Amino acid sequence: MHQPGELRERELDIVLPEKLGEGLVAVQAGSTLQVDVRLESLHDGILTSVRVDADATGICGRCLKDIELPVRVEFAELFAYSLDEAFDYEVQADHVDLEPLIRDAVVLALPFQPVCRPDCPGLDPVTGERLEDLPERAPQEIVDTRWSALAGLLQATEQTTESEATTNHAPDGETPSGAEIEKS
Repeated sequence: MHQPGELRERELDIVLPEKLGEGLVAVQAGSTLQVDVRLESLHDGILTSVRVDADATGICGRCLKDIELPVRVEFAELFAYSLDEAFDYEVQADHVDLEPLIRDAVVLALPFQPVCRPDCPGLDPVTGERLEDLPERAPQEIVDTRWSALAGLLQATEQTTESEATTNHAPDGETPSGAEIEKS
């Protein structure tokens, strides 16, 4: 591929010898990466356009359920015929090494905090039970004891407001209505 404009396309199924990723989800060893590669010869080197499809497995970061996520990454990189500071990669013996690029692209595409679904309720912080399995259970309200004085003040204010609403007082300087006089 030394003539500018020369083009080659390949579809590869690559079985991973080791897993990609170390977090909650990873593309496991033994799984297959579907790689579509387009190699185009340019004056300076070989332009590679790559699309990788894989399935990552792991656990949900909220409820710890097993999950499987599709991973798709696309990238393009120029492999130079002669390495200088303008290029990061070099053609070596008429070959391009895509392994580190594919590995880095797939690992960076994996979610840091994967979830089984966007509205996953997670685990109960006290009991550790999966909240999805307990739909009838209302979340417990945790009260910080440092706020207890303000909570007492709020209750006193609500009681005062309720008692004023139940007793019908005439405003100062006005005569109560006839119904109130009869009660007296």
